[in-house]
Amino acid sequence: MKIGVFSDSYKPYVSGVVNSIDDFTRELRTLGHEVYIFAPRYPGYQEEEPGVFRFHSFRAPTNPDYTLAIPFTLNFNSLIKRLNLDLIHVHTPFIMGRVGAVQARRLNVPLIFTYHTLYEQYVHYVPFNQNLTRKFTVHFSRYFCNQCDLVITPTSKIRELLLDYGVKTPVEIIPSGIDIERFSHGDPSCLRQKLGISPNERILLFVGRLTKEKNVDFLIRAFALVQQQHPQTVLVIVAQGPEEEHLRHLIKELGLVERVFFTGRLGGQELVNCYHGADLFVFSSVTETQGLVVVEAMAAGLPTVAVDAYGVSDMVNSGIDGLLTPYSLEAFAAGINQLLGDPKQLDSMAVAARARAQELSSTRLAQRMLLEYQEVLRRRKRVPLFIG
Repeated sequence: MKIGVFSDSYKPYVSGVVNSIDDFTRELRTLGHEVYIFAPRYPGYQEEEPGVFRFHSFRAPTNPDYTLAIPFTLNFNSLIKRLNLDLIHVHTPFIMGRVGAVQARRLNVPLIFTYHTLYEQYVHYVPFNQNLTRKFTVHFSRYFCNQCDLVITPTSKIRELLLDYGVKTPVEIIPSGIDIERFSHGDPSCLRQKLGISPNERILLFVGRLTKEKNVDFLIRAFALVQQQHPQTVLVIVAQGPEEEHLRHLIKELGLVERVFFTGRLGGQELVNCYHGADLFVFSSVTETQGLVVVEAMAAGLPTVAVDAYGVSDMVNSGIDGLLTPYSLEAFAAGINQLLGDPKQLDSMAVAARARAQELSSTRLAQRMLLEYQEVLRRRKRVPLFIG
């Protein structure tokens, strides 16, 4: 099968969407399929991956780490035609998603869309009439979904949300998976050595981006409450982003400068070692469609305390492999305090977290995605001559 993937974000940018595309692409290629990725160019980034086609781009005004594609390039139509794609899978309804949709119509191939992001929760980036922008975003999401042959959502709650929006296209649930083996083995001593954290300190870990929608402000304020009951606890934030200056100011204001550590963005084995070196993963975002970092933490045997919201609630079995709490500082801090004060429960949750992560392996979920691709092609009366 030949698959065209269109996304507004891809490497070297770091996000759950990028990780999802990367993992599915690796697994699909391992199964013998051809995957071609179309994404924005990043200045200074040297392309090492075959099958990636870049569009000229410019820096996003609200996030300097992110680039926006300029969706015009010479010979693009002839390139797409030569690839002889069987289907197009887009991961955004915006710039590159529109390019993918146009090409799908032009080539008369199925269009699949993975709804990764609660776009209406990001209207704080728009400097005018956010209520109107939110309504428009919902309308646009519905319109785009209904132009597709299939919509993929990572969790049941997001599927229900799209149906409430009025989406009529078939919607299937396929979470983003991870490479279980990669996150299963790490050095638990590295994090403490790197940051100079003593063995008697408990470590809370957050991994993500420092943006408003990740709600790290809430996390830090809740951590201040945790300190009252468990003063020998530190918070490690593995992230970077435009909110860092504000968050550092908040930490100083709360008197937590010596209790909160920023590592910046980490990847590879360094990130895996962070998961293995922590005692508890903490996640306060209320805008996630899934929360892939939660699954990564689980694969490392790290239980999670998270706000009970949207996609994360499908990932965490509350009371079994972690805790989901109401959206309040007091409830979130109480959930953290509960597990810090109960080592037996924490240990049992670590075992359950590893078992839950096995259900979300990228290999297993890529095979499910292939079945959906085959079904879409069958509905289009394009019977492929391959199996996989």
